[in-house]
Amino acid sequence: MQPVLTPLEMTAADQHAIATGTPEEVLVERAGRAVARHARRTLGGTYGRRVTVLAGKGNNGADGRVAARLLRSWGVGVDELLVTQEVDPADMERALARSDLVIDAMFGTGFRGRLEGTAAMAARAIDASSVPVLAVDIPSGVDGATGAVADVAVRADETICFAAYKPGLLFEPGSSFAGRIQVTDIGIDVDGGSRLAVFEGPDLSLPAPGAASHKWSSGCLVVGGSSGMVGAPLLAGTAALRCGAGMVVCAVPGAAAAAQVSGRELVARALASTPGGALAEEAAAAVLKDVSRFRALAIGPGLGRDRETQAAVRRIVAEAAVPVVIDADALNAIAVNPSVLRARDAAGLPLAVLTPHAGEYERLAGSPVGDDRVAAARDLAARLRAIVLLKGPGTVVAAPDGYAIVNRTGGPALATAGTGDVLTGVIVGLLAQGVPPFDAAATGAYVHGRTADAAPTSPDIVASDLVSALPRTLQGLRGGADPWEK
Repeated sequence: MQPVLTPLEMTAADQHAIATGTPEEVLVERAGRAVARHARRTLGGTYGRRVTVLAGKGNNGADGRVAARLLRSWGVGVDELLVTQEVDPADMERALARSDLVIDAMFGTGFRGRLEGTAAMAARAIDASSVPVLAVDIPSGVDGATGAVADVAVRADETICFAAYKPGLLFEPGSSFAGRIQVTDIGIDVDGGSRLAVFEGPDLSLPAPGAASHKWSSGCLVVGGSSGMVGAPLLAGTAALRCGAGMVVCAVPGAAAAAQVSGRELVARALASTPGGALAEEAAAAVLKDVSRFRALAIGPGLGRDRETQAAVRRIVAEAAVPVVIDADALNAIAVNPSVLRARDAAGLPLAVLTPHAGEYERLAGSPVGDDRVAAARDLAARLRAIVLLKGPGTVVAAPDGYAIVNRTGGPALATAGTGDVLTGVIVGLLAQGVPPFDAAATGAYVHGRTADAAPTSPDIVASDLVSALPRTLQGLRGGADPWEK
């Protein structure tokens, strides 16, 4: 995994490097040289090329000034504008008009608030031009801790960042402002300096069936559905099969719903239902009686919010002695009384995996996600004693002890009905094969997003397209290759 350091953690790493024998000016020189080399590659040479360097104060501006000096020594024409001074807009426009590249070294990852004065004028002028932009460490105007943009920010084509990713590069809108990101080593030790990482292909947990495996070796149970909502558990169950579950039983309320499930690879089981077609409270006892036959449980897709259903969900979550994924309407049931998760943890049962989107998070936490998605996921995981997979642009998976990962696969194509049910199925399929809850959530998020990238119909996908594309995605990933790596 690639480490992610907050601005404060990065400052501490800088200070440690200096304290252990690497002078600050050496680090600045290394960073500036890395920027200059990257700029030269982007320019495709030096002859006849021109660059505008926008430099601020502090180390970020110093990196830009080193890059400007080196580029000049290589024969590149350089306009160096200091945003700490007043710059005539006409001079800015003239420099941009004749530039082949802009290097944004105005502000670094410690930036907060909004750009003002010359810096704001420069960001707007860059946005109005067509010149490519290389940002140093982070585009100016982007909050390095969260990715938030208060007003205007530099929109870069590429960002070269030093030592480690910063959160502001990974979350919207900062991620879109950063463009392509390259992490460059300048001799700062970041190992062990962060409890946050970017999850990547080599980190996947994708087990293969053993020689002695049989269908019940990786069986899982999906509890979901209600009147008119049987499609959700069907999607989750089929995704679980595609991800390696040997047997998937879909337990749904009533015989009519079970009849809609049966007839293909999924095994249907009818549970007690209310007159309105929702899961009855007494169904919890039936689920708990047989749950030990399975390696994992998913609960929530399509359940609805009937009060009896919610009571059944809370009992099942509190007592089921297998790993469990809690999604959709089951999350709403937990939000009414979250103590069942703490009771589950106190009983020594496997940590549950919760998969809320922003609205479900707010109901669970009692407050919105806010700008800091990592802090939000960590806080909820610690309070509920569960693994929290916070869905959205820049999915975060957090454990109760504060360790967290960011998943960068997938995108806006996943903002369509049913894709969350597929994610639930992927995770429970991995749990059924013995993958630990945190690893199953992280791997599930990566596979889910990568499958959306790879689906033949992407970006215009529907949830069933994801299920159909899972085999090809998994085949490539299990072979050690990621043919859709961005």
